[in-house]
Amino acid sequence: MNGQRLSLDDFLPYKLVQTAELVADSLASRYEAEFGISRPEWRVIASLGARDGVISKDLAKETRLDKVKVSRILSKLEEKGLVARSVDENDQRAAVIKLSAEGLELYQRVVPKVLAWERDILAGLSESEYQVLYHALDALQTRSRELG
Repeated sequence: MNGQRLSLDDFLPYKLVQTAELVADSLASRYEAEFGISRPEWRVIASLGARDGVISKDLAKETRLDKVKVSRILSKLEEKGLVARSVDENDQRAAVIKLSAEGLELYQRVVPKVLAWERDILAGLSESEYQVLYHALDALQTRSRELG
């Protein structure tokens, strides 16, 4: 074999994915056990909780889940009584999705738990390490979009 070799453990994209999965799994174990919602369900609930209604196309874009998966998740959440759909006044073909009263109550119970978890995981970093990491991640996201 001729050429360069790649060690995955030293390859930044691999390390980022591994870190993201480890962090997401650790967090998910909290709300899955206590609230019975999956990672993708929480992602949708968290997105909806931050606004007053959204169409599914925008929800898919924000959560970085494909439209089919978002549709399935929304159906499950609707069955659980956590989301409600209504017709978009500007586009009769689109549905506006919002958290139901029960969904909003769940969101408000989960948020303090995930924020406490975030504080716990960040306790392993100094304030300056956190700032450097946050800015570096922003820079990597920006550059990735540019290289697209």
